[in-house]
Amino acid sequence: TYTHTFTYAYMAAMALPQKRKLEESETPKESSVEKTLVAASLYDPQYEPVEKMKVVVVENFPQLGKAAAFRFLEWAQENPTGVCSLPTGKTPEYFIKWVQRTLREWDTPFIREEIRRYGLKPQKPVLTGLTFVQIDEFYPISPEQHNSFHYYVKEYYIKGFGLDPNKALLMDCSKIGLDVLTEQHFGRTGEPEDHLRNATMEEIWPGGFVDLTLRVREPTTRLERVQQRVLRQVDQWCSDYEAKIRALGGIGFIMGGIGPDGHVAFNCQGCDHHCTTRLDQLNYMSQAAAAGDLGGITAVRARKVITIGLGTITFNPECVAVICAAGEAKAKVVRDAIEESPHVNYPATALGKLRKAVFFVTEGAAKLLSQRQLVALEGLKEITNDIVEKVLVALSVRLRKRLLDLTLADVQGCPLASCMLRKDGRPLQELANMVRSSLISKIEKGCQTRTDTTFLHTEPHHDDIMLGYLPAVLRNTRVASNEHHFVCGTSGFNSVSNRHLETMLDRVERFLRTATYQRLVASNYFEAEGDSAIDFRRRDVWKFLDGIAAADNELRDEGAARRLAFNMCQVFGDKAEANGESLLARVASLRTYLKGCYPGQKDTTEVQTLKGSCREFEAECVWGYIGWQLPNISHLRLGFYTADIFAPEPTHKRDVKPILDLMHNVKPDVISVALDPEASGPDTHYKVLQAVTAATEHYVGETKKEDITVWGYRNVWFRFEPHEVSTIVPVSLQTISTLNHMFLSSFESQRDAEFPAYEIQGPFCDMSQRVQVEQYDMIETCLGYEWFHKHPSPLIRATRGLVFLREMSVPQLLKESRALRKQTENV
Repeated sequence: TYTHTFTYAYMAAMALPQKRKLEESETPKESSVEKTLVAASLYDPQYEPVEKMKVVVVENFPQLGKAAAFRFLEWAQENPTGVCSLPTGKTPEYFIKWVQRTLREWDTPFIREEIRRYGLKPQKPVLTGLTFVQIDEFYPISPEQHNSFHYYVKEYYIKGFGLDPNKALLMDCSKIGLDVLTEQHFGRTGEPEDHLRNATMEEIWPGGFVDLTLRVREPTTRLERVQQRVLRQVDQWCSDYEAKIRALGGIGFIMGGIGPDGHVAFNCQGCDHHCTTRLDQLNYMSQAAAAGDLGGITAVRARKVITIGLGTITFNPECVAVICAAGEAKAKVVRDAIEESPHVNYPATALGKLRKAVFFVTEGAAKLLSQRQLVALEGLKEITNDIVEKVLVALSVRLRKRLLDLTLADVQGCPLASCMLRKDGRPLQELANMVRSSLISKIEKGCQTRTDTTFLHTEPHHDDIMLGYLPAVLRNTRVASNEHHFVCGTSGFNSVSNRHLETMLDRVERFLRTATYQRLVASNYFEAEGDSAIDFRRRDVWKFLDGIAAADNELRDEGAARRLAFNMCQVFGDKAEANGESLLARVASLRTYLKGCYPGQKDTTEVQTLKGSCREFEAECVWGYIGWQLPNISHLRLGFYTADIFAPEPTHKRDVKPILDLMHNVKPDVISVALDPEASGPDTHYKVLQAVTAATEHYVGETKKEDITVWGYRNVWFRFEPHEVSTIVPVSLQTISTLNHMFLSSFESQRDAEFPAYEIQGPFCDMSQRVQVEQYDMIETCLGYEWFHKHPSPLIRATRGLVFLREMSVPQLLKESRALRKQTENV
């Protein structure tokens, strides 16, 4: 992302746009809400010709939902019998809360003031006259499943907003296409084909797998003949659905998010801008993003989706299309949607033809909009060295030139660099040398190791430390005087698929039938307490790692089976008997349970705990690679982590106190935190950061230990820019190889990448490698190839990747955390 930070700025005019006071005739006449939001923003609603649509920038994720809520209510007042489409998922969390609150408290003083401020009419809008159109849905899926969009719509919009269910066009993908089976068909010999009459979706599409090739090829079996008829009936249903929408005059108000490939609804990258409602297949990026909804990418790949088309959305030229995006992860797709000309590579550019289309985005999501970068830069009172580094590194990377080789002509060709140089006043060569020295100093700091230091490494998920900064961990674990403690904030059960748990149960079943199991039962292996219990749990890990070292899968499986058998006893209260009857019965019960679950179904508390224990064992195996074991590894299972779509916020007693108690026990000199930027609201990483920050503040206050150093890191989801960090850690091919081997061997639940990163098809260690190599490429471009490969230090010469870290004091952490909180919450 960083290498593209200013790509489109260079295409803009050299004149620096600034926010001007808009005359009344120039303001968005259609919307008082948008006028209010723009007035409170630093920016104009649109910088033409670079920006092809309006953009409203708000402060944080809750404000995004509030803005969309008042824009929707404004439209509903003006169109009491209009047609609307609203999104599913986590994006509309605060939109839903604000609509419900505003309607519920319409006559209270606070809401009355908000109504006045946003320019709404004083009459409370009545939503029962609206027609609701469902945007998309997986196919096939039962509407009774809590992860179906049909269920979401009925729960949060039909019921939550009080919409009329008789005026709703919904997608019941447990029935669509099945009506064709009521017709009588005959085989080649004239006999009735009745083997699948009155069939269910599971019988038509076993395992949920839908074969779209039946649209264009001849069926080869009786089942395929039925599937082809159903498939064509689904296509007809989609055509009818489209006709119904158009008969209503089209959609009057649509709110949606934007996907990792830029998709709007499920109109993925490459789709026709005139496409209509259809049954379609997701591309990889969209499949990966949806994997969490359906319990893994395998289930997503099997299913298809029904979605309204871009042509459906733009059919009504007066449609109010509000696209919401929060967080830096969405910055590139937002930039492409706003600044690119209409093209199938950028689905959201189709909305440019709608004069009432608007993007509501947070500061993080607006980060790459070139004209707004110019406005922000021009508005700065002082050009800091960090700003100089940010601009010159971006210019160096874009031009593929060393910092010292940049010329005034290069700068003059870049509006941002030209503005920076003009406002700073120092010569280009002086600034280039300063940035070069800064980068070298950060690398030299990353080569250093600490001694006599106690580290407390914290992570939201069990692989964040490994993916984020393992090379720095490895370097500091080679010093015998250092002490390391690793703590994961969450259980991690959401990332363990049913398929993986079934594999683990197979191992347990085999293990329970062995003499080894009987011997361990006799030694009280599964029921010991105190130090003996810790020693036995270490032996689980030793056995697993012995198997890895010996390439002995049976030995490896035994180690994992030992731990899962112990966890089953702990979670369910089963007794480990010599004959294994209780545990074998539990294995059978769990298999029955898993078989009865639909993909993505919320598990029982016991199964969640059991799945989380699988991740905890994996983390112990990872740190066992480098000699660290219980009790230097802690699993906190903080209570805010749930499987609910809208999870609770952290509390002191439940989430902060366990971390604080651990700090008092460990007495750390260095504390690491996942320092991710603004995301799509208060996600797991953000919540763990807030909990760790609060615990650190309490710990320093109680112990008066003020010399603690904080390491801020990021994993594969977000990246630092060079000017944001203090330390750059060199990574050799040997370290990359070690990381990959540790990850693939220990994190078995993640090996098949059931919940992958959308940027790459493969496990997260591949993504980590890509990030480190891309960061190396960036710095190598700035310093020059020869700086690395002719360096006197073999550590530098061996570098093929880089890890970025931000070293902070505790007050700096508090300041950073509070700033992030302001971007993420209403405080």
